[in-house]
Amino acid sequence: MKNQKYSRIVITLTSVVIFFFGSIGVLRAHFQGLIPSDDMITKLDDKTISTNLIFFHPFEGDYMNMEKPNQFGVLFGGKKQDLLNTLMEKKVKGFSTWQTTFQIKRPGDYIFYVEPKPYWEPAEGCFIVHYTKVVVNGFGLEEGWDKEIGLKAEIIPLTRPYGLYAGNVFQGIVKVNGKPVPFTEVEIEYYNKDGKLKAPAGPFVTQVIKADGNGVFTYAMPKAGWWAFAALNEDEDKIKHEGKDKPVEIGAVLWIKTYEMK
Repeated sequence: MKNQKYSRIVITLTSVVIFFFGSIGVLRAHFQGLIPSDDMITKLDDKTISTNLIFFHPFEGDYMNMEKPNQFGVLFGGKKQDLLNTLMEKKVKGFSTWQTTFQIKRPGDYIFYVEPKPYWEPAEGCFIVHYTKVVVNGFGLEEGWDKEIGLKAEIIPLTRPYGLYAGNVFQGIVKVNGKPVPFTEVEIEYYNKDGKLKAPAGPFVTQVIKADGNGVFTYAMPKAGWWAFAALNEDEDKIKHEGKDKPVEIGAVLWIKTYEMK
């Protein structure tokens, strides 16, 4: 009887350990994707770009359903243009994503931005809202890339966010409600589009750094391709879920593309 009781305890503890560590493995970084077909348009390029809005794990290629956003638009020349009604739903791997096209007509920097609807993540017990931006340069006029949209959470580039080589250092300021946020945690992930890259261990999937006391973060991107920076904070406001107030993770997300030097 004593041995049987001991065996049951061991089995129970083993089950708890497996469940606990298995649960940790599920808590992977989420990223709101806002990925254009090109980040620099020249006179020789196609002037019409397509843009994909995806909620996913960029490195591992796992998708979540994305509802139609609360807002989606572009800032150019100091003026915002609402593009929400241009979005078309597209199923990818059985999940809802959104897509649109946009024509680059004039020289300058086009800042595309999206405020998604809050996403309930039961594994973390919170809602997730990632205010996301990407900059597309038109015809070589480098003007406007550091402008603020005025989103609740936003990364303001200190480094021009295009024309970057793999290995270049990128710096940005994390802001919430227009004010820098010291020591914000920033998650960084590579868009492993074809799935060929394999991480040797979990920490390699999502890089993690912190901003300094002025809200400034620095990171060198080691490989050519699209990189996502997500600066994470908790919103002061709560959202009810099943009658209870739940926390809201607000992420300021910025996408940047790097190139191999040839």
